Amino acid sequence: MFTLEIDGVAIAVINGSEEVANDLFTCDGFKDDIQTMKSDGKVLWNGTSPLKVRAATEEEIEIFEDALAEDDSEEDEPYEPDARHAEASNDDEADDADEEDADIVFLVDIDEDGGLDS
Repeated sequence: MFTLEIDGVAIAVINGSEEVANDLFTCDGFKDDIQTMKSDGKVLWNGTSPLKVRAATEEEIEIFEDALAEDDSEEDEPYEPDARHAEASNDDEADDADEEDADIVFLVDIDEDGGLDS
């Protein structure tokens, strides 16, 4: 698993390979999303800070697994905030990749009014 880190803050974890993580976390659609999503009133990414993809820590992996287990009975939409500490979503943007779909869990609280309008 790999973590997206911005300005020293772990933002999201993905359960794909390093290549899938790099492709997803740096694709234009995801970057657009994290420029509109807010946590504590602040956008997740300012559009200029480096996007660092690194191996996930054990704690981040545990948060990821707990969030997916909690969401097993719910229907997920990509990047849909639901007011929990960890946000889980399916990665529909990686459909073009040869890899299996990957799941993303946000490690920061997503503001209700700062999420994507669906």
